[in-house]
Amino acid sequence: MLRAGTLLYVTRAASPQFVQPIFFRLIRVHADRITYHGWTWLDGYQVDARGDAVARRSIFVQPAGLRGAG
Repeated sequence: MLRAGTLLYVTRAASPQFVQPIFFRLIRVHADRITYHGWTWLDGYQVDARGDAVARRSIFVQPAGLRGAG
């Protein structure tokens, strides 16, 4: 279940753009946006190894490929 505050580990399993995996703190799931089946838009912060936000991002991913990181 994707909920605000969840820390995710985003890899190529979620989207081909993540050749270099990132940690991502979820702010919001855009359930209102029409996308391809099995894909969704997420808003959140890319975080470093200490858990500090380094960039605000919107990412387009397959939720089935996401992993919890915390």
